Amino acid sequence: MLLKEYRICMPFSVEEYRIGQLYMIARHSAEESKGEGDGVEVVVNEPCQDEQHGDGRYTEKRIYLTSRLPGWVQSMIPRVFYITEKAWNYYPVTITEYTCSFLPKFLIQIDSTYINDNGKTHNALNYSDEMLSQRDVVAVDIATEDPSNSEYKPEQDCTKFKSSKTGRGPLDEGWKDRTEPIMCSYKAVKVFFEVWGMQTKVESAVHKAILDIIIKGHKQAFLWMDEWYGMTIDDVRNLNRNCMKRPTTKYWKDWKYQNHQNPQT
Repeated sequence: MLLKEYRICMPFSVEEYRIGQLYMIARHSAEESKGEGDGVEVVVNEPCQDEQHGDGRYTEKRIYLTSRLPGWVQSMIPRVFYITEKAWNYYPVTITEYTCSFLPKFLIQIDSTYINDNGKTHNALNYSDEMLSQRDVVAVDIATEDPSNSEYKPEQDCTKFKSSKTGRGPLDEGWKDRTEPIMCSYKAVKVFFEVWGMQTKVESAVHKAILDIIIKGHKQAFLWMDEWYGMTIDDVRNLNRNCMKRPTTKYWKDWKYQNHQNPQT
């Protein structure tokens, strides 16, 4: 098991981040849908309770990826290939697990919490001393870091973007020490792949892919701020539900037009 704790600061409050994160997921799902063989199926969506965290929401989704794979890979795997996501949301605490439909020994677990600080909380996830001794802390700066192998695009540069609605940004050097509001997303990622001879290589590769997703998603939440700022939690949940049902770029463009959005392109 390889454990890394990613700390990603954002120029939001924790409650603002809740809206921005849901909006980012909805828009990203719509834009990334490639057609048949892709999509998200919501299997379970129901209330849940936890002795420590209280009332929450449990969701189980199947994320179908078959059409995104190279042809030679598709020929080697089952026709119905999906990743199962199980999530327990007790915001600002969330627990998420990912398993693969044809790799029974593969598991990703992500424990997350969100705090109104600049990433300096030593043990935000209340891990035991044993877990802390295994943890590798990785500070992620959305202003200076990009997903690996991505091309530079000025419109995706957080050091050049300024929100017209809030006046926040650009994120220049040292922004985390003087920005208000500020919050930090603490994400402890555990990867398990219990196959002898492949464990270390696969776990490292998965962490690299997860880091790319974390960087991209948090950058988008900031760069798209003027699209979601001012929405209520009900607004963005309704948008998310509709995008899950019809995750297409056309639906997304229609929604933006109807709601008089003026997104960054």
